[in-house]
Amino acid sequence: MMDLSNLTPAKGSVKSRKRIGRGEGSGRGGTSTKGHKGAKSRSGYKSKAGFEGGQMPLYRRVPKGGFKNINRIEYRGINLDALQKLVDEKNINVFNLEVLIDHGLAQKKDLIKVLGRGKLKSAIQVTVHAFSKTAQQAIEDKGGVATKI
Repeated sequence: MMDLSNLTPAKGSVKSRKRIGRGEGSGRGGTSTKGHKGAKSRSGYKSKAGFEGGQMPLYRRVPKGGFKNINRIEYRGINLDALQKLVDEKNINVFNLEVLIDHGLAQKKDLIKVLGRGKLKSAIQVTVHAFSKTAQQAIEDKGGVATKI
């Protein structure tokens, strides 16, 4: 019968560990496996991330590179072949933000730019934030309308 007096942990769930700092007789007293003196042997020791003991840290030894323009406008690119696929499969000819979001080509917060990869077979009406020159030309050549928001 099982009761509180004979409960034991499941086999393999408890690891036996050496108890340190429990007196000289334990064999692990004294310095308690921390060596002699110095900050690392003290309680509460914590070094800063990336600290290398006073040596010039890696993040300062490695040269800085590149430039990130804080004014850059990031667009989600959608190619003409993706639009043509929707025309073929879903019979959609009018594309705006809601349609593109509903079909998983963009997210709500995205700025969308139509790019010129692929062939367009039918006239479509597209209303997005930007167009590449080749995409706009291809849409207008087929009799479609490319409108910027």
